Amino acid sequence: MVAFALLGLGAASASAYVHYRLVTDLSYSSACDISATVSCTQAYLSRYGSFWGVPVALGGVLYFALVLLLSVLGVRGSDADRENIAGYLFVLSTVALAFVLYLAWASFFQLKAVCLLCVTTYVAVVAIFIISGGATKLPMTTLPRRAARDAGALSKSPVALLITVLFLGGATALVSMFPREGAASTETVAAPPQYPPLTDAQRAEFERWWDVQPKVDMPVDPEGAKVVVVKFNDFQCPPCRQTYNEYRGILAKYTATGQVKYVLKHFPLDPECNPSGGQHLAACEAAAAYVMARAKGTSEKLEAWLFANQPTLTAPVVKQGVAQVAGVADFDAQYPTALTQVRADIEQGVKAGVTSTPTFFINGRKVGGIIAQAFEAAIELELKRSR
Repeated sequence: MVAFALLGLGAASASAYVHYRLVTDLSYSSACDISATVSCTQAYLSRYGSFWGVPVALGGVLYFALVLLLSVLGVRGSDADRENIAGYLFVLSTVALAFVLYLAWASFFQLKAVCLLCVTTYVAVVAIFIISGGATKLPMTTLPRRAARDAGALSKSPVALLITVLFLGGATALVSMFPREGAASTETVAAPPQYPPLTDAQRAEFERWWDVQPKVDMPVDPEGAKVVVVKFNDFQCPPCRQTYNEYRGILAKYTATGQVKYVLKHFPLDPECNPSGGQHLAACEAAAAYVMARAKGTSEKLEAWLFANQPTLTAPVVKQGVAQVAGVADFDAQYPTALTQVRADIEQGVKAGVTSTPTFFINGRKVGGIIAQAFEAAIELELKRSR
């Protein structure tokens, strides 16, 4: 029990750290983000990553800490204490098991993503459930009476009271101090990360790969640019947030010369406006807000704000943000018209074969989110060929 409590506590603590960094640092990229499918970010920044504003990872930290505390007390206590504690742990682990089954369903079937740290906590919860169930020898109907007796004994022990107060105080502080909405404001967005350039061998291999990527007709006026980059975006999509941060420095460098034109189009994975469906239930509002901000010339500022506050986006939060950041005071009045433009982008994306976000088209060649070095290499290659 102690071993699995330590395993779960380690995984939950790592999860809480990753969630904290994602909320506070737009440039942060988790080591457990291996692909679009195997991704901790996808899970933590989804609507299943928090409940009532509290990250699920923090709940895991507190649960495993409590299990560890009770397990240590069981090791040091009498046979009667161990029997009681096994019952308490079985009740706690039954509730935890129901919760992780829900989270596993959400991750595997709704988000279609695998979070390795999350899976580790699932394993620990299942193991604790099995071990505590096997160790519970007395009838569960006697547990309330035993709990009342133990509570009376606890109230007479200064050490036990101190441990209880410290645990509850630490739990309260941990939850209250964890950053909430707006933690990663536009003022604290870090500079785009810098990556080493591709080697000559890597560049040659990339060119061979690039030439076999599908190419479609993308009806966008280049306005004299030699390269047109189109991104189909969802403001609640974690990989869209990641590529925004990693590519923005590259795009700024090339668009400044006038040789590259960048166009943001919308493909919110939200059934309100996208027949493809999805679980990002504020994505239509976010896309419409961007359309409104573009008309006022404040879209870039709003884009940064939306991605910075992605973990906490809801429809009310979007309305508040577009008013404060982009100066749009009549969101509800403009929403139907803006949504028409969003749906037009979605329709164009469907015709071009877009099924997920982000999807990029560089001079018509379709790719997903690729590493920053490859993204820049694609632009340079298209520029070279257009001379």
